[in-house]
Amino acid sequence: MDPKVTEGGLNVTLTIRLLMHGKEVGSIIGKKGETVKKMREESGARINISEGNCPERIVTITGPTDAIFKAFAMIAFKFEEDIDNSMSNSTATSKPPVTLRLVVPASQCGSLIGKGGSKIKEIRESTGAQVQVAGDMLPNSTERAVTISGMPDAIIQCVKQICVVMLESPPKGATIPYRPKPASAPVIFAGGQAYTIQGQYAIPHPDLIGCIIGRQGSKINEIRQMSGAQIKIANAAEGSTERQITITGSPANISLAQYLINARWEEDWNAYRVGERQLETTGKEERLTSEVSGMGTL
Repeated sequence: MDPKVTEGGLNVTLTIRLLMHGKEVGSIIGKKGETVKKMREESGARINISEGNCPERIVTITGPTDAIFKAFAMIAFKFEEDIDNSMSNSTATSKPPVTLRLVVPASQCGSLIGKGGSKIKEIRESTGAQVQVAGDMLPNSTERAVTISGMPDAIIQCVKQICVVMLESPPKGATIPYRPKPASAPVIFAGGQAYTIQGQYAIPHPDLIGCIIGRQGSKINEIRQMSGAQIKIANAAEGSTERQITITGSPANISLAQYLINARWEEDWNAYRVGERQLETTGKEERLTSEVSGMGTL
C-alpha cells in the first residue's frame, strides 16, 4: 500500500460514488441542508446528491484523497449516531454495524477481489470491516455494488485501501454508470383488478398480477432468481380481493426485485394499451386465483 495515499498526502483527485436509500440521504443532508453543508466545509470534498424521485440516490464524493477520507469518516460516524439513536427506543441488545455501499466499475472489481479472493481477504483481515462485492452488475450499467460493514474506524481504513486499489487499477474501457430508476406509482389490488395511482386518478391494470406471475409461475420465479430476493404474493383474504406483494432480502436485492417487477408490468401494460400483443392472462379473478394457488407457497 502506498503510505502517501494512506496518510492522505497524495495530490490525486478521486471520485467515489455511494448508493443510498432515502432515509440515509435525509440523514446526511440534515435539516435545511445543514449537515451536508458542514461535511463539505470540514472535509473539503465536493458532495453531490442525485436528483429525482427514486428509492435510491447516488451520492458522489470528489476531491483529494485526504478530503475523500474525511468525508467518509463524517458519513460513517453520522450513520453510527443514527443507529445509536434508533437503539435508544428499541429493545434490541446487539448493535448493528454501519453499512455503506460503494458503486464501482465492474472492470475494477477483479483487482479489488484479487486472485482467488486474496486481496479482499487481506482488506477484511487488516481493517476488520466486512466487504462484499456483488456478483451481478447494477441494472442497466457496468458497475457493481461493494458493500462495506463495520465500525466507523474500520470502514474508513477499508475505504482507504479500496482507493489504493482503484488508483493502481484504473477502469478499463467505457463505464456505463448506474442511474437509479424513479419510483413508480403505487399499485393497489382491488376488485379483481390492479390500479396505479397517478395524481387523483386510478388507472386499471386488469392483468397485472397474471403478467408478474407468468404461466405456472415462470415469470415470478425468474424475478426471484435474478434478484436474489424472496417474493411472496398473498392470496386475497376472505371478503376481500386485494393481494399484497411482499419482498424481503438485502436492500440491493429488494431494489432489483422492485425494478424487475416494475419493468415487467410496464412492458405488458404498454403492449396492452397499443394493442401490440395479447396479454398472457385473461385478467379474470378465477384465473388469477388458480395460478397463484397452483404455484403453492410464493
